[in-house]
Amino acid sequence: MTQSLSPIRALCRDCGTRPPQGSARCPRCGSPRLVSHPELDLLSIAHIDCDAFYASIEKRDNPDLQDVPLIVGGGQRGVVSTCCYIARIYGVRSAMPMFKALEACPQAVVIKPNMEKYAKVGKEIRERMRALTPLVEPLSIDEAFLDLTGTERLHKATPAETLAGFVRDLETDIGISASVGLAPNKFLAKLASDLEKPRGFSVIGAAEAKAVLAAMPVGRIWGVGKVFQKKLEKDGIRLIGQLQEMEAADLARRYGSIGLRLARLSHGDDSREVTPSRGAKSVSSETTFRTDISSFETLRPILRNLSEKVSARLKKSELSGRGITLKLKTAEFRTITRARHLQDPTQLADKIFAAGEDLLQAEADGRRFRLIGIGVSDLEPADRADPQDLIDPSAERRKNAERAVDKLRDKFGKSAVELGLIHAARDSRRRDDG
Repeated sequence: MTQSLSPIRALCRDCGTRPPQGSARCPRCGSPRLVSHPELDLLSIAHIDCDAFYASIEKRDNPDLQDVPLIVGGGQRGVVSTCCYIARIYGVRSAMPMFKALEACPQAVVIKPNMEKYAKVGKEIRERMRALTPLVEPLSIDEAFLDLTGTERLHKATPAETLAGFVRDLETDIGISASVGLAPNKFLAKLASDLEKPRGFSVIGAAEAKAVLAAMPVGRIWGVGKVFQKKLEKDGIRLIGQLQEMEAADLARRYGSIGLRLARLSHGDDSREVTPSRGAKSVSSETTFRTDISSFETLRPILRNLSEKVSARLKKSELSGRGITLKLKTAEFRTITRARHLQDPTQLADKIFAAGEDLLQAEADGRRFRLIGIGVSDLEPADRADPQDLIDPSAERRKNAERAVDKLRDKFGKSAVELGLIHAARDSRRRDDG
């Protein structure tokens, strides 16, 4: 970004005024919500994250809930999907077992998730983001990276001013608040958006990145999950500052390719670009039969086999998804699609198949089909997938069993472990090939 922009580096988030740096309040509207930073007008990579998204929508739609602790969750899973910031004061957190959440905050109101409503609002917010810049990279239903480089002439404003106006309009027009992180790259922007939630607007500049990161735990680095964090802690590495003091070659010897990534990110270096399309919008697999099939019992193992393929592709791509879509094509070449939206994203064949099986059972009414397919959409990073199911203890056992099978297949090949259902699918196809 050019240096010809206004030298004033403070911004009122509530009215857009550019007060002198060092002002405690906006001279125009009196708001104390000012953001001031030496690099404020030089940065253009942002991460926008809606605040307590599901709970905010429910409070917007029911004003009686505005000042009460609200939990969105429960249902079959028995866990908290999200909660408002009032509930968080009492210690309620996402993914917490519902009984623990209600022990911590017994006066909370509990609402079951309405994913269709949330998806509709999320789509509207996404379209507003794309009006700011074509470079929007969604991470989930309520958050995305944006690259506003070169948009000053279009919006007649710096990226910081454009982003402040965007979140103001979200609150006014849609009734949802969001937090913004502004930085020189995606990694730092994502960290910045978490610093002052809710309704935050935080900046991490290039000059200060290393110092800001030094005091943070290693778990704040993108890609460092709980298991790897424990491994690092076992090796005596708890803070990002400790990684900064280590040589990249040493980290690579210890941890392989991820060690090189740790070396770069610990210094705030991230060369990833904001990409409008994060690869495929869905992952799917389908097959066409030589002979039309009408029997549910014959279609079922074939669907299981396809679910295994989709699951393997998701795991390989480090993705998961909430949307499950069954595709059928009748003997008359009519295409039928049926969909289900899961509460949590998954990458497990067991859950993909279970949802697809329910959809198939409703359609297998004697009609003959020449094609069947299964797909997963609404893709999200793999680290969000398949939280523990406290209502169905066997779900965790099935998850662990599937992971064990994956390891055996990685080591000995896919044919090393096959389910009876998949054998049935192969036998059925052999009979069809007759």
